[in-house]
Amino acid sequence: MPDRSFLEWSLTIQQRMEQVLDGFLPGADIAPQRLHQAMRYAVLGGGKRVRALLAHAAAELSGADAALAERAASAVELIHAYSLVHDDMPCMDDDDLRRGKPSCHKQYDDATALLVGDALQTLAFQLLAEPGLGLAPAQQLQMVQLLAVASGSRGMAGGQAIDLQSVGQSLTQTELEYMHIHKTGALIRAAALLGVYSAAVVDPARVKAVSRYAEAIGLAFQVVDDILDAEADTATLGKTAGKDADSNKPTYVTILGLPRARDLAKELHDEAISALQHEGAGATRLRQLAQFITQRSF
Repeated sequence: MPDRSFLEWSLTIQQRMEQVLDGFLPGADIAPQRLHQAMRYAVLGGGKRVRALLAHAAAELSGADAALAERAASAVELIHAYSLVHDDMPCMDDDDLRRGKPSCHKQYDDATALLVGDALQTLAFQLLAEPGLGLAPAQQLQMVQLLAVASGSRGMAGGQAIDLQSVGQSLTQTELEYMHIHKTGALIRAAALLGVYSAAVVDPARVKAVSRYAEAIGLAFQVVDDILDAEADTATLGKTAGKDADSNKPTYVTILGLPRARDLAKELHDEAISALQHEGAGATRLRQLAQFITQRSF
């Protein structure tokens, strides 16, 4: 059970991110109204905001300005929201439920959902490319590149392509890890690193440590997701439980079994904590997030 200070911190960040994202998204009354309404529907009012929490925790470790941390966290959340909208569509995972409410394409329609994903993705890069953020131009450009690589064919989109090709296939643990390093892990790593790069001065040793931490916790996140998909119910998850098994997708549970999958999540947690061994109290939130990610029930 995460301690009270972490729960209070995470709730504060989650509530603040709702306000920040609300401000960055176009108003529902701005033309084209239906698209903007659907964008807001897909982003606001739900989600664990784990990637935003990672960005904030890494920014705290690095002494970054709060406004820059919020902008970096928002960019990652917008990419994540776009990926969920597209992932739920009939041509992909075909799911009617997301975050406890109808998926975007069910609430609106397929064409609107497709455009929502496109618009959220470009808005994410707009946030990082805005002039006058107070960072060195080369550092700001590095942040844009970092998120772009994590989102594209060498990151999340590539991992999704492998996932779709793997339905009904028998994968080894190594092959499954390769897929999820890209599909889930790339954006989680980007979230943490964008927090580090939000600071005026970037410590290369810290970049390396946080990258190692995020790679381990990104895999752990997916292992726990697979465990929950097998064990939790739809009401708890806010999405259709058992969907991966019903779709004949390879998961850590189907490959390793539940006991070994739980052991692997613990091993990855320990690996993430070890990566931060030379960081002091400033990495407390990152350590607490590692515990939350591996012990969560939703």
